[in-house]
Amino acid sequence: MNKPVTSARVPGRGRVFNSITETIGDTPLVMLDKFAREKGIVANLMAKLEFFNPIASVKDRIG
Repeated sequence: MNKPVTSARVPGRGRVFNSITETIGDTPLVMLDKFAREKGIVANLMAKLEFFNPIASVKDRIG
């Protein structure tokens, strides 16, 4: 698989923020290599962990 893409921003884990707006962006992505292999998927399969975003995504509010 390809090398993971990293963010230029400082990771949020363990940081203390002055405002909720400082937490926006950089929603974590997790590679699902084992799952993809088990299902025979030949792709870089990732899951976006929206539950780490405290104000949620607009996509979470649709429907």
